[in-house]
Amino acid sequence: MFPSFIPAEANNLTESTSLELLKRIEVESILTPFSEEFAPCSRGQLRCAKGDRARVKRLGKAEIVTTYVRQGSGTPPILLLHGFDSSVLEFRRLLPLLAKERETWAVDLLGFGFTERLAGISYSAAEIKTHLYYFWKTKIGKPIILVGASMGGAAAIDFTLTYPDVVNKLVLIDSAGLANPPFIGKLMFPPLDYLATAFLRNPKVRQNISRTAYYDKNLANVDAQICAALHLNCAAWNQALIAFTKSGGYGSFAKKLTQIEQPTLILWGKEDKILGTKAAEDFKKAIAHSKLVWIDRCGHVPHLEQPQITARAILDFV
Repeated sequence: MFPSFIPAEANNLTESTSLELLKRIEVESILTPFSEEFAPCSRGQLRCAKGDRARVKRLGKAEIVTTYVRQGSGTPPILLLHGFDSSVLEFRRLLPLLAKERETWAVDLLGFGFTERLAGISYSAAEIKTHLYYFWKTKIGKPIILVGASMGGAAAIDFTLTYPDVVNKLVLIDSAGLANPPFIGKLMFPPLDYLATAFLRNPKVRQNISRTAYYDKNLANVDAQICAALHLNCAAWNQALIAFTKSGGYGSFAKKLTQIEQPTLILWGKEDKILGTKAAEDFKKAIAHSKLVWIDRCGHVPHLEQPQITARAILDFV
């Protein structure tokens, strides 16, 4: 029923949006400028989703098997970027609503979700941006409405500043990008690095984070827990997360926000307990052509908690 690389725990899902999005996940080998020490792969791994093959090396470039979802029609297309330690499943409720009126994509960023994690990559913000560009170039190839949630918002800002001709409009949902990297990155050395990822893998820890993200705690249910943890079974999940943290992740774009010329929609849950609400006003002040929309009775994840309102706001904006 699901793609072969999706863990068996997915069979315990009950929400129709979760089940449908999983069925729609596709894979594509994206040729990038990265290089790695190539090794043969074995059947069943994500890198071999299309059959056994040795990794291809072309002109010193690496192919990264990338997972994504595409649904709907209508231009300009919308591209959704998920948050930290998440996947395309984060958009299970929002994507089908947007796809009713627009071609809508969601992609697992480099180092996250179900996208392949290669050895020898630092998984820095710069590499995430480069991989995203080559995904866009390979699969979409025309100006987009770029939507980023939480850390995905920081990734969207970074991408927009680097590739302004690619982004038609920008949407930030309870976005990161105004704070400096946490100090913990300097402490990510053995054995602390693996202890940190083991802590983050703990189901109780993940559930507490999920409950904090929602205004309505009932939405932090079993289905939500499964969706948030499926990608933890991917090969090298912890190594990639450690590398991303060591790289510094996403820092503050506060001094660069004035360079954003694209019309920008800022959506923010009024009860955000993860990032708070001050950042919403700061983004509004810094980005010239921006509009701030508050979402009532909503925490850090409007696209999951209030998907109908979020989708309507985005579609009206585009």
